[in-house]
Amino acid sequence: MKVTVFSTHSFDKEYLIAANKDRHELNFLDVSLNEKTAGLAQDSNAVSLFANDEASAGALDILAELNVKYIAMRTAGYNNIDLKRAQELNLKVANVPAYSPYAVAEHAIALMLALNRKITRAHNRVQDLNFSLEGLVGFDMNGKTAGILGTGKIGSVVARILNGFGCRILAYDIQENKELISEFGVEYTDLDTLCGQSDIITLHAPLNSQTKYIIDKDRIKSMKEGVMLINTSHGGLVNTRSVIDGLKSRQIGYLGLDVYEEERGLFFHDYSDVILEDDVIARLLTFPNVLITSHQAFLTKTALANIAETTFYNINCWDEGEKPETEIINS
Repeated sequence: MKVTVFSTHSFDKEYLIAANKDRHELNFLDVSLNEKTAGLAQDSNAVSLFANDEASAGALDILAELNVKYIAMRTAGYNNIDLKRAQELNLKVANVPAYSPYAVAEHAIALMLALNRKITRAHNRVQDLNFSLEGLVGFDMNGKTAGILGTGKIGSVVARILNGFGCRILAYDIQENKELISEFGVEYTDLDTLCGQSDIITLHAPLNSQTKYIIDKDRIKSMKEGVMLINTSHGGLVNTRSVIDGLKSRQIGYLGLDVYEEERGLFFHDYSDVILEDDVIARLLTFPNVLITSHQAFLTKTALANIAETTFYNINCWDEGEKPETEIINS
């Protein structure tokens, strides 16, 4: 089988090659999939897509015309695929539902600690031989209330870690995790209560029509003044302009983002020598209490190996005429 791998990066290519085990012909491309680049999958049986590839109806039409049959995601999320159109075209889609919840959870905690203890500012000062401690006061995580929005695989790991810090943990999810309640004292509650009582709010929910902009102007107003907001899940969970207003009003005291709603075409690229055209993220970067990483929460050796292995498990199943367990049912 010939597989065109879109959005290839130096950090994942070696893992993909290893997981392939010389079985399939791989066509690595550093460009992202969209309607303009879909034609690059000429003569391929399958394509592999990453987080910011755009599998719109138009792009899928072109893939189908090229006789592509399979789409192997290298991510857990697949909201960047028009699943309805994929079903109409009889394109099979599979994802990587669990590659390393620890990687993302630990990154969320890292953002919390770095923001709280002002690690970036402190490091920059010392680099300039400024050893002053003015403006670097943080708070004890112990005893604080942390709200977790979404207690799936990643959110559950976050709960375990925060329990170790001695936090009181509130959670919001449509399905309660009984183990978190019994072993870690997690308290499930409604979203208004979680926002109103939490010193730290961390997002670990899927992006869909119900969760789009779940953090908006009204939700931010209901939060405790000076709240810390962390998002390592999906950029679309947060209305970024409302968050900027929250930062300006001091309602949000700390903001840590690993995802951004307009990250496509921005994250994973080097724009250090050009003018940044995105005014929204440019404004975010002016706040001293904001820490942004460019969708790197997943970026551990364990996660990269697991992503590659599951990607080629899916492709191998299709090649053998079987349906992989991770195939997405288009309804």
